[in-house]
Amino acid sequence: MSESITANKGNTHQDTHSWYLYIVENKLGHLYTGITTDPVRRLRQHRGELAGGAKALKGKSPIHFKAVFIIGTRAQACQLESQVKRMTTANKRLIIANKKLHNLSCILEQLQASTL
Repeated sequence: MSESITANKGNTHQDTHSWYLYIVENKLGHLYTGITTDPVRRLRQHRGELAGGAKALKGKSPIHFKAVFIIGTRAQACQLESQVKRMTTANKRLIIANKKLHNLSCILEQLQASTL
């Protein structure tokens, strides 16, 4: 019987990193929501500086963070990402303006101060 990927001893990937939910805005004013373990790297990917950016953002630079929230586990991040992606643009803009998503506070300013 074949071994599952998670049972495979060669698969050492664990949810040891914090996960982040982010909202970026492109030059057209469109918002894109995603999750990552490394917001700075992900933004560079979306901007085309590194391989791996989302197709939806190709050729739409400049791209800027509008909000970043630290979530915890990948499962929690995926669930919250799904909720945010179903929101209207107006509701997403409220999240950005209020710097709050449910009980989470936006960490964009701290992230920019330390890395961007």
